[in-house]
Amino acid sequence: MYQNLEIIDFHTHFPTAKPWFKDMGTNIRERYTERRGERRAKIMREKAMDYSVHWRKMWGFDPPEGDIPDDKTQADRWAQEIDKYGLRAVGFVTGGGNDNLGEVIKHYPDKFIGFAHHYPFAENAADELKRAVTTYGFKGYKLLAPMIDHPIEDEAAYPVWEMCAELDIPVLIHFGIQGGGGGIAWHENINPLKLHNVARDFPDVNFVVPHFGCAWIRETLQLCWACPNVSIDTSGSNQWVRWVDGDWSTKKLFRKYMETIGTERIIFGTDSSYFPRGFAEPYLRDQLRDCYDLNMTEEQVQQIFGANAARLFKIELHQ
Repeated sequence: MYQNLEIIDFHTHFPTAKPWFKDMGTNIRERYTERRGERRAKIMREKAMDYSVHWRKMWGFDPPEGDIPDDKTQADRWAQEIDKYGLRAVGFVTGGGNDNLGEVIKHYPDKFIGFAHHYPFAENAADELKRAVTTYGFKGYKLLAPMIDHPIEDEAAYPVWEMCAELDIPVLIHFGIQGGGGGIAWHENINPLKLHNVARDFPDVNFVVPHFGCAWIRETLQLCWACPNVSIDTSGSNQWVRWVDGDWSTKKLFRKYMETIGTERIIFGTDSSYFPRGFAEPYLRDQLRDCYDLNMTEEQVQQIFGANAARLFKIELHQ
């Protein structure tokens, strides 16, 4: 328990030494290097580093460790984080491909929840989703829309959405700016409204847009208005509020979404990943303060920080 709440972190990344987004889709960095060369790719990386350094200073986070240990060691470290902060469970939305993450989940099945995370336009994408869920007990499907080289609404992916409906699993799809400062700010799948037709065609699938819509607030709200099967998660530092028009803060985002879609469609997450940071507890602490400052009831707070995720994952809370 954390402050007498059962916390489920819906949105974390398992910090494997393997490529985190294996089989997810287009590798944007590799494509940029192929088009513009390593020299310019290096310039882009170096200029973007200033944003990361500034962000870590804001939150007091140490830089990621250089040598990443093996997956078992990382799993043990994450299990210790869960115990340290009294969390009910964490959802790993990526982890080096389905098979790699599936093996990780086996170490702590009562604490770790896995998401399939593979390319939705592959010929066998629907079968792979079913295999990942039935073999490893995954409870969700994760995509990064700005890393997919097809329009997300292309009906070629409809077999995948049909399989999500059959398996009754939530789908977490990142829209909006991708990565930290210096990341992707424009792509054919950047706008959350690109999910409109898919969400309406599959009202029996629960879709979740992370990071409060990640700079596309109006569009995410319109999507949620048109599609009651769309929820949002709160994950990350939400530093993107600095780059949008208006005086936004995480507290104002909570208020806006609570007023429009209700607390039953808001799901807590941190976007935690690397060590030595581990579980980004400052995000949890600040978001709880915001919700209590908005005079949410204990029931509403528990909904956001655990009950909604438990419902989508079909797991029991302990109380």
